Amino acid sequence: MSKTSSRFVLRTGCVAVALAAGLAAPGAFALRHGHFVGEVVVVAPPPPQVEVMGDPPHRGYVYENGYWRWVDGRHVWVPGHWMAPRRGYYWEPHIWVHEGGGWRMREGYWVRRR
Repeated sequence: MSKTSSRFVLRTGCVAVALAAGLAAPGAFALRHGHFVGEVVVVAPPPPQVEVMGDPPHRGYVYENGYWRWVDGRHVWVPGHWMAPRRGYYWEPHIWVHEGGGWRMREGYWVRRR
């Protein structure tokens, strides 16, 4: 086998392993653009907690509301915080969606303005 074809086989194998790992453990990778993450859970998330936002640390900052995350078999509150803006984008917040017999979280993400 030539050196060039050996490199091709090695690269192809590495890509195949990476893809297989992604399919075997989809929750292990940070997903963007409105993808669902984690498992479907049968316990609905509680109502959002009331938070005091306060003033932004800098002009134009965006507030990411707090949300419930599923951790070790229970909902855990993740407090909101201020984020630096991204020019030309807006923030789409985390949301729980009723799916079949349970609930699934879609993580928040930045969306390009049109």
